[in-house]
Amino acid sequence: MRYVHKTIDSPVGQLKLVASDHGLAAILWENDDPRRVRLSPLTEDTANPLLAEAERQLRAYFAGELEAFTVPLDFQGTEFQKSVWTALLTIPFGETRSYGEIARQIGKPSAFRAVGAANGRNPISIIAPCHRVIGSTGGLTGFAGGLAAKQHLLGMEKGRLSTYAARR
Repeated sequence: MRYVHKTIDSPVGQLKLVASDHGLAAILWENDDPRRVRLSPLTEDTANPLLAEAERQLRAYFAGELEAFTVPLDFQGTEFQKSVWTALLTIPFGETRSYGEIARQIGKPSAFRAVGAANGRNPISIIAPCHRVIGSTGGLTGFAGGLAAKQHLLGMEKGRLSTYAARR
């Protein structure tokens, strides 16, 4: 499969957007472990329309103008991983879920550790909101972009919800 990419700046650092012919395949962090998401070969294509749309939607998200993404996604992984990543897409903006809640949602209630591993390999961070998955005690747990980025994303979403509620 052929993958194209472009790099953008964001409030949580540089992000590498990667697309296949079928959709957005990855959003990689500046210091991402190359073993976390394996997609190759990558060719830079700053004019790719799908990457341009992903960039537009991410910029709108960071500007507080977008809560739901519509860019087509192309998850590459095992069936179990894809079930976890699809479940991430159901977590409402500004809310969180525990690994156990995701495990129950996909019909594998005892697989919370496997859910954590799949969450850690989520190739499409932010759009498939793995940052919204937290520990059972409510604490922040590992995140490919780092805990500061996770805290920033969660705080940004919560703040936007508070602003929205105040205006109503």
